[in-house]
Amino acid sequence: MPASATLSHTKWDGKYHVVFIPQYRRQALDHALRRHLGDVFRSLAEQKAWRIEEGHLRAAHVHMLLSLPPKYSVAQVVGFIKGKAAIPMARTFMGRRTNYTGHHV
Repeated sequence: MPASATLSHTKWDGKYHVVFIPQYRRQALDHALRRHLGDVFRSLAEQKAWRIEEGHLRAAHVHMLLSLPPKYSVAQVVGFIKGKAAIPMARTFMGRRTNYTGHHV
């Protein structure tokens, strides 16, 4: 991506360093899960035309440098990525096939 990207009426260069952690800061992200999540994060970013410039997945946290157009808020992007990444993670690594709407886990 060039130094600044363009939309119809704007030029922008919005890069955000985002860090998020698993619930209760558990060491929950093992090697196989980290490899899987990297692919999931990249595919989700491609769907919305965002760009993950750089990323590091550790056992207790995730670092990402995101390049976002100004029409998206950072909170909206992080919420989308975390929410949509949880579904394939639960299906692949926890054996859940359906969404448990209304149930307490």
